[in-house]
Amino acid sequence: MIRALIFDFDGLLIDTETPALTSWQKVYRDHGQTLTLELWQGAIGRASGTGFVPLDYLATLIGNTFDVQSVREKRNEHKMQLCEAEQLRSGVLETLLKAKELGLTCTVASSAGREWVEGWLQKHDALHHFAFTRTGDDVENVKPAPDLFLSVAEKLNLQPSECLVFEDSPNGALAALSAEMPCVFVTNPVTEGLEFPQHALKLRRMDEMRLEHILQVIQGYRNE
Repeated sequence: MIRALIFDFDGLLIDTETPALTSWQKVYRDHGQTLTLELWQGAIGRASGTGFVPLDYLATLIGNTFDVQSVREKRNEHKMQLCEAEQLRSGVLETLLKAKELGLTCTVASSAGREWVEGWLQKHDALHHFAFTRTGDDVENVKPAPDLFLSVAEKLNLQPSECLVFEDSPNGALAALSAEMPCVFVTNPVTEGLEFPQHALKLRRMDEMRLEHILQVIQGYRNE
């Protein structure tokens, strides 16, 4: 029986993934290069500086002919401007309210830092919907390792099988599978074309299916 919901943050609750990619693509264009989704997907769902590192790869393409600090600062400013225009993704608030009605505990587990995650949730008046957050500041190994998800289950004193994960990236999905937790994928414009590991359900928006129906599908998937 599902007793808790664990939500990723970036790209799932707020679409910060599109600004992240768009802002790096501009950096590459400014240097006469192209950043493809195939390359970028190695960074999705991971902490900054792990997996695919855009500045390192740019240096291999054109050499160390740019001011790293200046490029990073301009890119981060551009990303923040784009993120400021984003709202909670469609269906997020409705799902959180329904979860409360059903007596399900909601938490966040993100590879990003706590200041980033909780800052945006506070900005959108959503942090109070979650019992707590687990971020890259809390564990040694972030996604695709299962540590974040397992730490949530441990704090809630639940078995992994009692937690349902909502993810938007293959790296997050791998973490959920490693934690032996059922996983629902809610893709975004950046991740919708990527291949995901074995899963119970894949949606484009959280309001594509009512939470009660999602829980029924998960139970049915387990009974197969």
